[in-house]
Amino acid sequence: MELDLEKGHSMADYTADEKAAPEVPSKDSSGREPVAISQAGGVLSRLRNLEERMDRKLGVESEAINRKRAEDKKDVSWIEQLTMALLWASGTMNTSCFATGFLGWEFGLSLKQSILITIFASILGGAITGYCATFGAATGLRQISVSRYSFGWWPNKLIALLNSIQQMGWAAVSCITGGLALTAVSDGQVSLVLGVIILAVVALLISFVGLNAILVYERYAWIIFFVIFLIIFGETGKYADNTTPASATGATLTGSILSLFAIVYGSSASWCTMASDYYVHYPANVSRVKVFLMTTFGIAIPTSIGMVAGCVVASSLKNKPEWHDAYENQGLGYLIQEILYPRGFAKFLLALLVLSGINTNVISIYSAAISFQQLARPFARIPRFIWTLFCFACILALAVGGREKLNEYLQNFLSLLGYWCTSYAIILFEEHFVFRKGKFENYDLEGWNEPASLPLGIGAAVAFGLGVVSWCMGMDETWFIGPLAKTIGDSGGDVANEITFVVTALGYLPARYLELKFFGR
Repeated sequence: MELDLEKGHSMADYTADEKAAPEVPSKDSSGREPVAISQAGGVLSRLRNLEERMDRKLGVESEAINRKRAEDKKDVSWIEQLTMALLWASGTMNTSCFATGFLGWEFGLSLKQSILITIFASILGGAITGYCATFGAATGLRQISVSRYSFGWWPNKLIALLNSIQQMGWAAVSCITGGLALTAVSDGQVSLVLGVIILAVVALLISFVGLNAILVYERYAWIIFFVIFLIIFGETGKYADNTTPASATGATLTGSILSLFAIVYGSSASWCTMASDYYVHYPANVSRVKVFLMTTFGIAIPTSIGMVAGCVVASSLKNKPEWHDAYENQGLGYLIQEILYPRGFAKFLLALLVLSGINTNVISIYSAAISFQQLARPFARIPRFIWTLFCFACILALAVGGREKLNEYLQNFLSLLGYWCTSYAIILFEEHFVFRKGKFENYDLEGWNEPASLPLGIGAAVAFGLGVVSWCMGMDETWFIGPLAKTIGDSGGDVANEITFVVTALGYLPARYLELKFFGR
């Protein structure tokens, strides 16, 4: 059976060593000869046939990573355009963000300081993601495919791997916080491990179907959690401690501020490596300014709502010893149940909050599976639903293994996310505006899946490598404090993102220029 590549060059995802069909397919619209393969026999062939049948019946996206061309798209209503913001509202306004809001208190910062840092860092991180999102509709490509035009064919495989790990890590965090809530709702009858499994399974079922189901679900899911966080503000705000100054002073205070900033920034910036995945179906002429603003504030505002709620409740622990005891000895779920009243109503809200972990997991599992497909051509031949199941298994392992030390897990993981996302975004920015003059006409979009049509990625590899050195110099993690970070206060201060931004920006320009001069692409 011969497959036509007129839409999306789908067979470019297959290796040339696959047995070809007897017929020689004609050239596609780009003038390149596609490769035809036999669908008879073989496990992968049968799995892909199964995926195609499920696609026809359920819309599971059997060709998810292929470029969406103009003729494959249609005009979208204003409600569908609102999804640019609402998608992220559902994915960020959750118990994970609420838990992150406690870190300012952990670092010894005052309530005012924690709130200001949270809002500013969320906007800055959201802007990083907002910029990357503007490539989706214009190119019709998923985010990892977009970065091939900067990182090239081979270095971009590292980006795909990092993104897969990042999304699975995010999902694991959501499973842990949601599992804690589920345990509290059941008064301990449901173990944390079982709670983690339940959340992961529900998210798996939604992400399994594909983009259409995800967009519909996420478009409305945020409403529930917005109302819940308003209730949390209303019932806990009067106990907030807005008078006690920060316990840290001097250089130690500076270090705490920098470290909290890195964590919150990383939380919002970490979406940048998969933002375009959810915009490929929009028309190419959709306003890039609209995409940028709706994505930026669609991330920043909901993230700030959840985190600021955490800041407020954390500051109240001094005035409410029973809350402090619940948080320290029983966990986040029991704390939420303690701060809300009456008890029956608290249990109801907590049960709804469990669903918030599902929202993040749905997005993360979907994008992680697509990234795995772009690690290598043979991996692209493995159906997306198989990668979805693989990601599900990895998320379970991460969540179960990291369930006991949530805050430490958050501090280390979220900080690391921001480091490489900063390098990623600045490389895409300079490639687009400096070397491609800000015009998509300067991209060979037909060759998105052909190494010969893409840069070698030498410039990006050099700049990214310099960024790695910068991370190590400026990071402040439990397991490692860089030499520059050590100089800030008693506990260090995380300056990795700031250094990485400067070093990557300065390193990419000459490295890419030399790549173009000597290799011509």
